[in-house]
Amino acid sequence: MAYIQLDGGWLEQLQGEFDQPYMQSLRAFLQSEKDQGKTIYPKGSEYFAALNSTPIEAVKVVILGQDPYHGPGQAHGLCFSVREGFAPPPSLVNIFKEISSDLNIPNEFQHGCLSNWARQGVLLLNSVLSVEQQQAASHQGKGWETFTDKIIEVLSHEREGCVFLLWGSYAQKKGSVIDSTRHLVLKAPHPSPLSSYRGFFGCKHFSACNEYLLDLGKTPIDWASLSS
Repeated sequence: MAYIQLDGGWLEQLQGEFDQPYMQSLRAFLQSEKDQGKTIYPKGSEYFAALNSTPIEAVKVVILGQDPYHGPGQAHGLCFSVREGFAPPPSLVNIFKEISSDLNIPNEFQHGCLSNWARQGVLLLNSVLSVEQQQAASHQGKGWETFTDKIIEVLSHEREGCVFLLWGSYAQKKGSVIDSTRHLVLKAPHPSPLSSYRGFFGCKHFSACNEYLLDLGKTPIDWASLSS
């Protein structure tokens, strides 16, 4: 994080965070991990990929994830998303199944890269923005959560009429600060195979999201489109 490249609108809202003690501690931790030769995902230039892909003024929908994928080459800074050429992980497979069922469209997703959702205004935000290779949750509690809490707080206060998709207890707890009088907050179990059958399947969040956006005169999200 020596050279922070962040979208101007986000930087205006978040620049004060980079001088805070927690962020300095996080920076030192990440440098120490690299000095020890550990492999960190995603690469440093992609820590803020979600913010740079979806400027604050463009945010219409927020999906909250937890940690980046920790397998080689998968993570690229967008929650639930993997680079093209990598098989969609189980949770993303279930997200695609629910989209197909909810919107009554064929399940013909060709890959698991969600960059086109981000370009349409879907902020794909993990709570923790880095992880050690093959060590799930290894960077939890190091400071990222404070930073991403601030992002959610900023969105709640500075924007109006956003849709927050909170899947699983972790995301729901993190999203407890959202002002539901200004935004639509949709909650369901996590799409993981361990919990998807407890109510993620059938939650119909994707159609509910688009109906809300249409009611506000906003362009709905083309959830079926993964092309650039």
